[in-house]
Amino acid sequence: MTTSTQDVLISDMPIPSVGPQPTHTGPPVPPAQRIFFYSSGDWEEFIKEWALGLHESYTQVKRLGGSGDQGIDVAGFKSDAGLEGPWDCFQGKHYAGPIAPSDAWPEILKMFVHVDAGDYVLPDSYRFLAPQGCGTSLNRLLSKPTKLRVKFLEAIADGTSLTSGMDAALLSRVRKLAEESDFSMFKSVELHEALAVHQTTAYYVARFGGAHLPAPSAFSEPPKELGDHEVNYVSELRKVYAESCSDDLTDAATFGSHPRFGDHFKRQRYSFYAAESLRMDARDAVPEGTFERLQDDVHDGVIETSSAEHGSGMKRLTAVLEHSTLVDLTSHPLVSWAGPQARKGICHQLANDERLTWTPGEQS
Repeated sequence: MTTSTQDVLISDMPIPSVGPQPTHTGPPVPPAQRIFFYSSGDWEEFIKEWALGLHESYTQVKRLGGSGDQGIDVAGFKSDAGLEGPWDCFQGKHYAGPIAPSDAWPEILKMFVHVDAGDYVLPDSYRFLAPQGCGTSLNRLLSKPTKLRVKFLEAIADGTSLTSGMDAALLSRVRKLAEESDFSMFKSVELHEALAVHQTTAYYVARFGGAHLPAPSAFSEPPKELGDHEVNYVSELRKVYAESCSDDLTDAATFGSHPRFGDHFKRQRYSFYAAESLRMDARDAVPEGTFERLQDDVHDGVIETSSAEHGSGMKRLTAVLEHSTLVDLTSHPLVSWAGPQARKGICHQLANDERLTWTPGEQS
């Protein structure tokens, strides 16, 4: 496979950036069909992301495919010893058809050669991944490790094309190593299995869109006490209320019981916390920066409304909140989560970040 070697610590794993998702005029393209058009490099990246969704205690995941890859496309290390300790090997084959035994033998041989050379120890497992999976013949052999070993030894017998020109001493050592190895390490991963695991990672939406987002968590009433993270947007609301009210509004804790603005303030807090809940859900479900891009999209959609003349802060606030529910977010992966309450709440988040203001003459 032709990609450059990449080393990535799980703790520092870069979350893939999420560009605008394509808008389909017909049925969406299923992930399995999209994968068919991947390059070898794309396929290795997918495997690396998939590996992070496995229930394994990997301390590190490395993509090692490319020239001189020593038979490893992606490696999952289970200790700081890396290739000198327990690890799993993932071999990707982005072929148009299923993998046959003749495709597997050179890879298995390459692994034993590099183990003999001391480049790494035998992996705990060696898994083949291909868009079309393994063919019937190879799958049957993978289901019978003893027979798999026999067939591999036949494939590397003296005079076979696979070992043509191979040093006799090396071939003898490789045969001995194969005879002593447990061939149950070799396994296949079907595409539907890989997609099911990949769907549990934050990388899925970046690759395939938001159609399979889990349901957002249930949102309850905002806490009674105002939080420190509410200071700015509440201050903006205070300015709006003060424009048409002579009451003492210095204590924001009393806004909810104000005879004129109480219900309005409660609705704004509810919207703000709806957006905060969405932010927290997005943190675990989609790549880093996805929610921030949603905020940017809402900002871009309402800024002209915010900047227009309205006559009062309340009119400006009302116009912006109403327009936020009409902003076209169909290309955003979080569109299914961004309901009217959350969109209004994002406007208050933007006010919290001093990107929007409601009182005349203070537009940002």
